[in-house]
Order: sequence, then structure tokens, then C-alpha cells
Amino acid sequence: MGELIYYLDGNFVPAAEAMIPLGDLGVVRGYGVFDFLRTYNGRPFHLMDHLLRLKSSADQIGLKLPLELKEIADVVQQTLAHNDLPEANIRLVVTGGVSSNYFTPDGPGTLAVMVTPTTSYPESCYTEGTKVVTTKMERELASVKSLNYIGAIMAMREAAQKGAVEALYVDEEGLISEGTRSNFFVVKDGVIITSKDDVLFGVTRNVLIEVATAAFDVVERPITLAELAEVDEAFLTSSTKEVMPVVQVDEIIVGDGRVGPVSRQLLTLFRAYALGHEG
Repeated sequence: MGELIYYLDGNFVPAAEAMIPLGDLGVVRGYGVFDFLRTYNGRPFHLMDHLLRLKSSADQIGLKLPLELKEIADVVQQTLAHNDLPEANIRLVVTGGVSSNYFTPDGPGTLAVMVTPTTSYPESCYTEGTKVVTTKMERELASVKSLNYIGAIMAMREAAQKGAVEALYVDEEGLISEGTRSNFFVVKDGVIITSKDDVLFGVTRNVLIEVATAAFDVVERPITLAELAEVDEAFLTSSTKEVMPVVQVDEIIVGDGRVGPVSRQLLTLFRAYALGHEG
């Protein structure tokens, strides 16, 4: 594999040369948005859904995208064509742009498209399940994929120290919303349950709900920390994790502590859908 090529503000440049000015509001204020997706069979998975979410994030913070969505989609395809990757992770970033007073944008924002090889979690994460931890934190603007990930970084640092793959946000009332980079589901008596309040509506989450409804009942309602001891299964969804079983939350053992049949079936259904999807 040769050097990776990124798109930056109208140009395709080697990754090591892709730089934005220090006066960009994305650097000095964390003002910007991003989205993330991957390819299956070389095709960006639900690209337009990710672009619509990117626009929604930008609209909510008053940031104008520098290109129309169809133009950004073309840029994504061109960036993939500049790189020789069988499968790729795709990160789209829109910053607030350069600001002479480090607060007010002087002009349009900056668009970057970065591609990297896909990486996989160990197979044991899917056959044996994973551990997650909780963190008492509520995301500001939960429906915005903002560049500000300070809380998530701090939570994941603590999670890694405890041997966990993810940290779940829990509010003062004990309600679980989502993970730092994933959505959270539980299974009880064959019913799949996930929160719909104060969460980012993940594209993988939405696809999973779509494919699951053919075989299961799916309910969107609050999930409490207290009820985890009574559920049968739990799992995470995200572009990188796909459908990842969870067998432990903090010190709570989920179900019998093993990957359950619903999680296994959903992973199979999701991967079949993803590999057969046209884009």
C-alpha cells in the first residue's frame, strides 16, 4: 500500500501534507463537525445517510457546508479512487474555517475527507463478548457529531484502564443513553430495546433496527442501569463495531455471561445486509 491520499479543501494531497491553519476554528475553538463510515466490497456504506447526518450536525451549530451533498459524495468516491484500499474507513470533517479574531468565521468552512484501511476488532469480541463501563455524563447537543470529544476521550481512557471496549453515558436518573462511539441495545424475553432520547441516531443503529424487525420486536424506550441485571443480552452498534455483544457492564454480568443467540443472529443478519448493499 502506498502513501494515503486525502482530500482537503479542493485538493488531493498526501496525508502527511494535509494541514489546516492554526487559526482555523476547528483548532482554536473545536468548532466543526464530522462523520464516519466504512466501505463493504469497496462501496461506501449508506453514504448519503451519513452525508445527511453531517449536514444535520452542521445545521444545528450554524455551520455551512462548503459543498452540496452530491458534490461531497463525488469527492468521497474520488478520494477512494486515489487510494488502493480493498476496504476503507472514511472520515469526513468540516471545520469552521479560518478566523482572524479566533471566534468569528472569516469565510466558508474547510472540508477534509480522510481514508484509512479498515481495522477489525479481535474475533473474541464477537464470540466471547466484551466488557463496557458506565460514566456519569450527559452529552451536550447529543444529535451533533461535533469535533469536541473531550468527555468521550476522558471516558474512554478510564474504560481502557478497566479493560473495557466502550463507556456508556448514564445520567443522574440512571438512564443509559449511548456509548461514546456507539449505540447501545439490550434484549429481554426476545424483545430488542434501545434508547431514542439524547442519542445520536447511528446509521448502523438504524440499519440494525430495520433488519431486526423482520424477526424480532424492537422497542425504543429508556434503558435504566438498574434493569441491566435482568436483561438477557446486550450489544453495541457502530460502523466499526457492527453488532458487538456485551457480556459485562461495570460489575454487572449480562444474562449468563455469554454471547446470546439474538446477538449472534443480528450480527449475521447485519453483515449479510452490509455485504449485499449497493451503497
